[in-house]
This record gives sequence, C-alpha cells and structure tokens, in this order.
Amino acid sequence: MSLIKKELTENSGFVIEFSVSKEVYAKAEQEAYKKNVKSITIPGFRKGKAPKAIIEKYYGKGIWFEDAINACIPEAFEEAIKEAELDIVGQPQFDLVSDEDDIILKATGYVKPEVSIEGYKGIDVERNVAEVTEADVDAEVERARKRNARTVEVTDRAAQMGDIANIDFEGFVDGVAFAGGKGEGHDLTLGSGQFIPGFEDQIVGKSIGEEFDVNVTFPEDYNATELAGKAATFKTKLNALKAEELPALDDEFAKDVSEFDTLDEYKADIKAKMVQRNENNADAEVENALADALAEKLVGEIPPVMIDAEVENTLRQQDERLRQSGLDLNTYLQYIGSSLEAIREQLRPGAEKQVKVRLALEKIASLEAITVSEEETEAEYQKISDTYSVPVDRVKSMIDAADLNADILVSKALKLVRDNANLSSPKPAKKTAKKAAKAEDGEEAPKAKKTTKKAAKAEDGEEAPKAKKTTKKTAKSDDKAE
Repeated sequence: MSLIKKELTENSGFVIEFSVSKEVYAKAEQEAYKKNVKSITIPGFRKGKAPKAIIEKYYGKGIWFEDAINACIPEAFEEAIKEAELDIVGQPQFDLVSDEDDIILKATGYVKPEVSIEGYKGIDVERNVAEVTEADVDAEVERARKRNARTVEVTDRAAQMGDIANIDFEGFVDGVAFAGGKGEGHDLTLGSGQFIPGFEDQIVGKSIGEEFDVNVTFPEDYNATELAGKAATFKTKLNALKAEELPALDDEFAKDVSEFDTLDEYKADIKAKMVQRNENNADAEVENALADALAEKLVGEIPPVMIDAEVENTLRQQDERLRQSGLDLNTYLQYIGSSLEAIREQLRPGAEKQVKVRLALEKIASLEAITVSEEETEAEYQKISDTYSVPVDRVKSMIDAADLNADILVSKALKLVRDNANLSSPKPAKKTAKKAAKAEDGEEAPKAKKTTKKAAKAEDGEEAPKAKKTTKKTAKSDDKAE
C-alpha cells in the first residue's frame, strides 16, 4: 500500500491515488468469502458449504470485490494521507482506477482550509453583570415559601383571588344547556385563567354553599365555533374553599428548606449564588461576543462539508438529549410539524459560526505557539472522570489523547483571547440621566479630575498611565462529551 499521486485543488480540495497490493486484497477477499458463504446456495452443495472457487465459477470472481475492497480502504487510505501529510475533513469519495495488477484507488475530498486571522488581541467587549437586589433575593425566598406551602380548608370567609374553589356549574345559552358545559366538584384556582374570561372574577366574594349565576361571553375565537361570541349563563354553586398557607418567614423556615440555622444566613447564601450565577452569565456572554468577533475576523474559504458535519453533529446531540427524555428526533419533528431538512437549514448558520470559531482558535494557538503539557492532558482526563463518574482508564479508552489535546489547545487559545480583550462595564443609564438633568438646571457637572489630569500629562508629552486590567481570567470548561 502506498501513495501514488497527490494533488491539491481549489477551495481546499484534494485528489490522491493510492494502491492496495494483490496480497492484501487476496486476504480481504478470503475474509469476504468466509463472511458471505453461509448465505450462498450452489446446486449440488449444502447451503453455506460450497468452495470459494465453485462460487466464483458460478457467480463470477467479482462477487467478493465490493466487500473486499471496502475492507481494504480504511487502512490503505489512512497510510496514504499520512504519507501525503493531509489533514482531511468530511468523508471522501473513492473510485477504482485500476485492478490489473495492484489495485489502484482514487480518493477525492477536502482538507482543513488554510486560514488567517488578525486583531484577535484587544477585542472590545462589554461585560454586563446584572445586579442582585434585595427584591431579587426576596422573590427567590418567596418562591421557596410557595414550594413549601400547604393547602388548608377555608370556612370563615368569602372566596378570594388565589383560593381553590370547588364548584358545581352548568352553562346555558339562550336558556338551553349546551354540551360540555356542566361539571360537578370541580376545583378551580381563582385567577388562574383556566375558565372563560370573567368567570373566575364572579366567584370572588361568594360564600360557601351560595348558589349564583355567572354571566360571561365566549371569546370570538373560542374553539367550539357554535359557542364563539355568544353570551352564556352558568348556574353555579360554591361547595368549598381551600387556600395555600405559606410558612412563616423565620429561622425555622430557613432550617426546613436549607442547611442554614437563620433566615439571614439563608438569604445571604441565596444572594451569593445569584451573584455567582450572574457572573457566570456575564462570562458566557463575553465568550459568545468574542466568538462572534473571531468568526468575523477569520479569513479563508470553508469547505461546505465541514459545516455539514457540524450540522449532523448537532443533530446527533439533539437526538441523544431527546432520547433521554423518552423521545427521539423523528417523533419530535412530527410533533412540531417540521422536517429534517428544515431543521438542518435552521442549524446551518450556527454550525458555520462554530466551524469558523474553531478554525480561528486553532490558528491563534499556532500563531501563539500554544502547547499542551502531559500534566494538562492528565488533568483534563481526571476532570472528565470526576464530572461523569467514570473511571479514568475508561475515559482514556473512549477519548483519544490527540482529540482531547486539540480541545485543550482551543480552550487555551480562547483564554488568551479573553485575557487580552478590552472588557468594559455598561454605564448606569439612570445616573447619567441624573447628571444631565443637573447640568440643564444650571448646576456644574462633576469634573472628571483624574481623566483631565492624565489627559494633560499626555498632552505635555508624558505617556498616559495604562489602565489596570480588570479582566477576570476564566478557563473554558467545555468537556468533549455538548
């Protein structure tokens, strides 16, 4: 097996010719005979017992060719591209050139494109960390209270919004009862919007045991067209009331819902987690903005097969997630009334961006001579092991070190871009507006003394002080698994 010819074509294409020796092919042909003989029937022989030569005489020597040549191609092609020093992408097409002596095959496909990128340092990005207010913390505490609420019977007051009203009802249009308009012992949460607009409002204020009319008009777009837009009266009886009773907001509540002994400690923990979540969200937004910038800065022709492969990879990931939920991609497509081709088109812009960003980061890693140490590789294996609770040896058998190192290299390149980005925080709109209002009223606007002083020094020929870096260094933890 050897490389015979190599040619690089436009748009990152390649054509190579390589050979498979007669000896190698003969061995593959014998394996093809063993694989298929059990299903072949020849007159005069029991099924699966006919000799190879007899089968070839009956069906022709080419009967094994397809299976044999397909068995030869992977190893022969792998050796050929190594000799040709090609970094191929996508699945090539194979054609037979000759089988007179050694078998000669031609492979046509694409290689990873040559790309260039400039300006990847000093990218301007706004890092917006949402403020966590006391109201945000209180809202989270309130959600915890509602999750831990208990339902109690109400007997000493009239119905209120938020109550669970147990009712009997029967609907009439023009004095005639209509199908589907009757119910008994139905629990209705007042304010939920479960019934026709206006229905629940008219239960509010009614007492248990009270019988009353609820007068409503069906919406014009009501699904039962015979009732759409018509006025109706529901003869209604309030049987019982229930209400949610929230737990008291005290230290005992904190002990029940958390590992903390006091409400203040519980709230402080909630705030800390919300602050960290907002920090993480801000970092994710920064990385996304940097990715957009890198994709725009990349120069090079991207072979369509690379984008196609990324689309298919995303589809496989979606199918895996759906299967974990008890669905699959085909069932999901039927449910949403879409097709595989339509989904592919929707995924294509995102896939193109992903490919461009990957190529950009690989190029940056090359330009910056970024390397991956053995310690970093081992640490990443251990991280994956810990994340998925899989033994390290098992992880190593599943993920090739070269593939893992390629991902680490890309992560380090992204960190370099991030560390060298110009991060800024958005200016509070309210404060700016307040200062502007003061200036309009004749008050002197606050002077930016430090800025003016630095500017003056710069004008006098002194170098303006460089701003201290405030970038929080973060390493991308994108395990190869989403």
